[in-house]
Amino acid sequence: MNLSTAEEGKEYIIQRIETDDEELDAFLFSLGCYSGEPITVVSHMKNSCTVSIKDGRYNIDKGLAEAIIV
Repeated sequence: MNLSTAEEGKEYIIQRIETDDEELDAFLFSLGCYSGEPITVVSHMKNSCTVSIKDGRYNIDKGLAEAIIV
């Protein structure tokens, strides 16, 4: 399952990141988004979702949410 289909308010563990873009991988890693880390979907919007990673909240677009497998 990816983050775009995840339930709001439930904590998940990131299994892997599915992207071929090294720059995107580095960006997600800098946010603390990598395998084994807990992540929570705070809310879903039309083309994005808000997630909580560690002590931060981030708004990510739908494409990026689909690349994060939980």
